[in-house]
Amino acid sequence: MGKPTGFLEVGREDRGYEKVAERTKTWREFVQPLADDAVKAQGGRCMDCGIPFCHNGCPVNNLIPDWNDLVYKGRWREALTTLHSTNNFPEFTGRICPAPCEAACTLNINDDAVTIKTIECQIIDRGWEEGWIEPQRPSSSTGKRIAVVGSGPAGLAAAQQLARTGHAVVLFEKDDRIGGLLRYGIPDFKMEKHIIDRRMEQMAAEGVVFKTNTHVGVDITVDQLMKDYDAILLTGGAQVPRDLPVPGRDLKGIHFAMEFLTQGNRRVAGDKIDDKVAISAKDKHVIVIGGGDTGSDCIGTSRRQGAASITQLEILPRPPEQENKPLVWPYWPLKFRTSSSQQEGVERDFAVVTKSFTGKDRVEAQRVVRIENGKEVPGSEFELKADLVLLAMGFIHPTQTGLVANLGLKLDGRGNVAADTLKYQSSNPKVFAAGDMRRGQSLVVWAIREGRQAARAVDEFLMGSSDLPR
Repeated sequence: MGKPTGFLEVGREDRGYEKVAERTKTWREFVQPLADDAVKAQGGRCMDCGIPFCHNGCPVNNLIPDWNDLVYKGRWREALTTLHSTNNFPEFTGRICPAPCEAACTLNINDDAVTIKTIECQIIDRGWEEGWIEPQRPSSSTGKRIAVVGSGPAGLAAAQQLARTGHAVVLFEKDDRIGGLLRYGIPDFKMEKHIIDRRMEQMAAEGVVFKTNTHVGVDITVDQLMKDYDAILLTGGAQVPRDLPVPGRDLKGIHFAMEFLTQGNRRVAGDKIDDKVAISAKDKHVIVIGGGDTGSDCIGTSRRQGAASITQLEILPRPPEQENKPLVWPYWPLKFRTSSSQQEGVERDFAVVTKSFTGKDRVEAQRVVRIENGKEVPGSEFELKADLVLLAMGFIHPTQTGLVANLGLKLDGRGNVAADTLKYQSSNPKVFAAGDMRRGQSLVVWAIREGRQAARAVDEFLMGSSDLPR
């Protein structure tokens, strides 16, 4: 694959970023693509390693060595076809996936992994630029009607696969725009929303019908859904956030991260936010509780809104600077990472927990204490000034009231809809579940995988067999 000696001759080169001072003035994406020749050279670094561990590192099992080789040889359109064979939306994963494939790359044994994510993104971006991406309309109709509930990456992937095989697919979304957390949870500086819109145009041409502002279980009854459709696929998100029940939690100025991010994305989209419910970081001392991607997105958004200061707190100890390769490779390593948003300016503190919030009507300060081996360190309490606190501690499970409850679906031990990864079928044979609805909070790339696999399962259920890939 690639050039046999490429990994010895060419060093790893990745995309760069615009300077912090410039990129924080706008909400645009700021990643700077490599030149085509540089991407070809990076593709040539993909070695003939015998066992491509990157396949297992990638949840959608991308054929990474294959399209790396095609890019190296300048066969971009064939690379695009190969990339699309396993991933409906490489432009999503090429921007916001953490790239577990690179952690699994054989060259990552010495921290010199192939720039897989960069190559993936530039294949798909070139495909759009060249006009190679067109609707794939089915040759005939099956006469079967399918309702997909939830328009995040799992729902989008499933809807596209099912429409291409000839089913009549209606994609329901309770919000006013399609995309789920891709639309309202991911800031524009990480992924601009025209990226979603152009896929919607393709999917509409393929036969997918989009119904927004339609809360299934509220605007349309479960009984009506069961009557009108031959199968129902639930692909909603894990939208119940983890709370922080400490004294002072009810003070104004303390919000779940998704409330803040959704408003921020709506503003960028041109929506007017009612002043009575508006959340802004402008001129505020912001505390972000949670060290994951959502917390990082809160940092980048707060910086662009003009926060006076930003502090990020994490309950876990600071990770090591470098993982123990012989112990963890090719699996995703625990190590100290700095996101692009964190590079833009934030104070980070580890191994601390919140004791309380204080203030008269609005939050004014946050009391925290250091912990060691799970126990509070005596005398280690301190106070942080806080005008805005954002809770970014993850999500515990999908919403169980309404649709899920009305369908009478069984739940697993974590509160998700119970379904396996073979049939994706819930306790109601006509109802299927995929993505965060089934597996809990996870990555976009896992949602795409589950959407594709669930589409095949639904197709098999309706038709007895399926030609769709798993």
